[in-house]
Amino acid sequence: MHISEISADRPGLIDLQRAAYRIEAEIIGDDRIPPLHETSEELRAQPLIWLGAFDDDGTLLGAVAWQETAEEVDLDRLMVDPGAHRRGVGLALVKEVMARAGERGVVVSTGRDNTPARTLYERLGFTLTGEAEPVPGLWVVHYSS
Repeated sequence: MHISEISADRPGLIDLQRAAYRIEAEIIGDDRIPPLHETSEELRAQPLIWLGAFDDDGTLLGAVAWQETAEEVDLDRLMVDPGAHRRGVGLALVKEVMARAGERGVVVSTGRDNTPARTLYERLGFTLTGEAEPVPGLWVVHYSS
């Protein structure tokens, strides 16, 4: 697996995002996750920096996107192809973002009931900083490194 910069108009990225967020929707029992319903145009309009994780044959296994300031990196989305789960793709992507963040803090949010994502962030040393209900019944938790 190798990681490299990609753009939001990369072929297959919107399909990867939908497949990954369908899994999260199943885990948390709620399909109102905004990236699940985003169009390709909406995806490209986001002011995000992207990295992709690729198999040796060039297959896109996962992607991560973030926004950054001089003080903080806000991990906006992490997506792994369901067929590549449990292969360290998400771990490698988040570690790469953390390395690029340097001394800056990294923040991330995920579904409160998304145990696999929460376990990943906690394993990487993120600390739970709170939770919120952005829409009735949809709970998210916030972490920082």
